[in-house]
Amino acid sequence: MATPASLLKRLLLGRPFRSDKLQHTLLPKRIALPVFASDALSSVAYAPDEILLTLSIAGTSAYLFSPWVALAVVVVMLTVVASYRQTVHAYPSGGGDYEVATVNLGPKFGVGVASALLVDYVLTVAVSVSSGVANLGSVLPFVSEHRVGIAVTAVVVLTSINLRGLRESGTAFAIPTYGFIIVIVGMILTGLVRIFVLGHDLRAPSADLVVSAEHANLTAAAMAFLLLRAFSSGCAALTGVEAISNGVPAFKPPKSRNAATTLLLLGTVAIVMIVGIIWLSRLTGLQFMEDPARQLQHGPVDYVQKTVTVQLGQAIFGNGTLLYVVAGATALILFLAANTAFNGFPVLGSILAQDRYLPRQLHTRGDRLAFSNGIVFLAVTACLLIIAFQAEVTRLIQLYIVGVFVSFTLSQAGMIRHWNRLLRTERDPVARRRMVRSRAINAFGMGLTGAVLVVVLLTKFLLGAWIAIAAMAVIYLMMLGIRRHYDRIATELTPAEGRPVLPARNHAIVLVSKVHQPTLRAVAYAQATRPDTLTALTVSVDEADTRAVQVEWERHGMTVPLTVIDSPYREITRPILDFVASARRESPRDVVTVFIPEYVVGHWWENLLHNQSALRIKGRLLFEPGVMVTSVPWQLASTARKNLDRYDATLRRGPARGPRGATVGGLVTPPAPGSTTTTAPARPPS
Repeated sequence: MATPASLLKRLLLGRPFRSDKLQHTLLPKRIALPVFASDALSSVAYAPDEILLTLSIAGTSAYLFSPWVALAVVVVMLTVVASYRQTVHAYPSGGGDYEVATVNLGPKFGVGVASALLVDYVLTVAVSVSSGVANLGSVLPFVSEHRVGIAVTAVVVLTSINLRGLRESGTAFAIPTYGFIIVIVGMILTGLVRIFVLGHDLRAPSADLVVSAEHANLTAAAMAFLLLRAFSSGCAALTGVEAISNGVPAFKPPKSRNAATTLLLLGTVAIVMIVGIIWLSRLTGLQFMEDPARQLQHGPVDYVQKTVTVQLGQAIFGNGTLLYVVAGATALILFLAANTAFNGFPVLGSILAQDRYLPRQLHTRGDRLAFSNGIVFLAVTACLLIIAFQAEVTRLIQLYIVGVFVSFTLSQAGMIRHWNRLLRTERDPVARRRMVRSRAINAFGMGLTGAVLVVVLLTKFLLGAWIAIAAMAVIYLMMLGIRRHYDRIATELTPAEGRPVLPARNHAIVLVSKVHQPTLRAVAYAQATRPDTLTALTVSVDEADTRAVQVEWERHGMTVPLTVIDSPYREITRPILDFVASARRESPRDVVTVFIPEYVVGHWWENLLHNQSALRIKGRLLFEPGVMVTSVPWQLASTARKNLDRYDATLRRGPARGPRGATVGGLVTPPAPGSTTTTAPARPPS
């Protein structure tokens, strides 16, 4: 029978997939767009908010600059999309920015890009989910009051969906993503038609509020700095573009062409929506403040500021059902925008683990062929950020986009070197013209994204960007340390030339606590290995018990000598370790094989009734040089009721069990050699 935990896992995640089914999880363009582009598409729900919020510091007159700020963001968006279209064609293996930087700039730059992307993916989840809660809270006060708990719950739901596998998560997100596009584009078109065709005077709910500037009479330099800060906040719309270059392997063939087409669709739709929202905000007189409590004059005392999309929905559709459709669609796409990170982070983590910069556990796929460990790690880290910053978008956004523009800039620099290397050997004029054009695009992209990175650092460093930079530095050093660890182990495990493999002698020691079936099997198996010497060892902590063991030993006519070690302080592990160490002192080429008889119980609660001495002894012996530890299991009757095949499949360890052994004349015949290593939890005899 399956365990309750196994049944719950199957209910939440579904049946496991065979490895040869991986090809069936590949995505067509219509599914890949919502999977990889939901982050960039959803940014239109908070990027305009951040632009207007920043400009409000100088007063409502500064809103005149919002279209120009949006235009600058559009130029950067077009440049980045064009640059990454070159990347997906040149590097279709899925390494994205990390692979480009590693191959062309060196491993240290690759690790730097990877650390920036890992931080950015975590922040993508935190910012997107928190913004979704804020939009939903604009129409549902209950959500606003419990935003942290609801945001964490949303991350948990997203995690369970992604653990079910890439195709299923893409199918689940396709309808909401396309629904959001239809709702926002429909709202923009409706608003423009009502204003320019029908002549309606549409006014946002905040249009008639009197808002004071936090800093009036700004100097030209201060105003320029404010515009740069608004621009850097609006560049949050570019986050998620790089996820497609990291996820090329998830596309159906032809992978590179499908990924490039998806990038173009992403850029087009995102630009249309962000320009439309900023344009409508100006036409409806919409105002969005950094601190309504301080900036608002002669307004409602209990005024609650709604998000930009909700205010536009109210101005265009009124307070009816369509307003809730706009708010719901916006909140839903923001929740699902985190899916971009849930697909990008695990893939990047798997590549880094394969290159030995992250733990190996991140490289393996789970039951549903998703990188389960990476998904869970991302979810836990994002939840910690949401709790730490109380799901406040304005606080989280200051940490955002630093990492993504670091990766943008280094990736474009790597692509320039990539084209230079190819141009040195390419002689075909058509191919050379294509490479020169691609190099020019990447060069312009590097210059522009590098400039944006400088602006972001200057305008956001003291506002919280330093936290993201510090996190990148810590992750960078951690990954280098992990790589050194794996390299050191690989060096130590490399066989030395001419070094003898076989030991000089093998001294066998069987640990004895009582004379019963597990002990007799261990002695019989030890004899079957034909060691040079064989000793049975027991530790005396109670004189009566030790005497009883000796009597039983003699009564069974055992030919193996029984050695008794006195332990006046009732310690078992240390005397055994000292005895084992003494057996190797005469010759360092000798090995000692310690046989530990253990019995296996069938229920978890039975384990609580037995001590853990064998586990402690094995754990200590692992650190003793020249010592081999062999567990000799004895399965009790309670294990016969377990479905061992299902149990082994659940544990996913080692080969199937061997025979349980048979009793002959009071002694136990040794089991087949393959059965000496057990996959079940074992406990020593009490």
